[in-house]
Amino acid sequence: MIEENSLTTRDWLAIERTKLANERTFLAYFRTFVVFLGTGLAILKLELFTELETFGILLVATSPVILLIGIIRLFRVKQTIRKHYKL
Repeated sequence: MIEENSLTTRDWLAIERTKLANERTFLAYFRTFVVFLGTGLAILKLELFTELETFGILLVATSPVILLIGIIRLFRVKQTIRKHYKL
């Protein structure tokens, strides 16, 4: 475990990059959630895609799972960073 006082600038910047990468990963999960939800709702609402109704339901049902995975992963990685570096 590293004390905050013993961190060099390079170490501190590496930790910050790791935090930012974690947030970018969450945003990728969130974008995927929005696309799945939007596409699923569009398929369900448009009469043109009535034969794809099952696929639309699958997309809408899958989207909250993707968001939940992203949120859980965001907080687990945050916790791991804090625990490892005692920040």
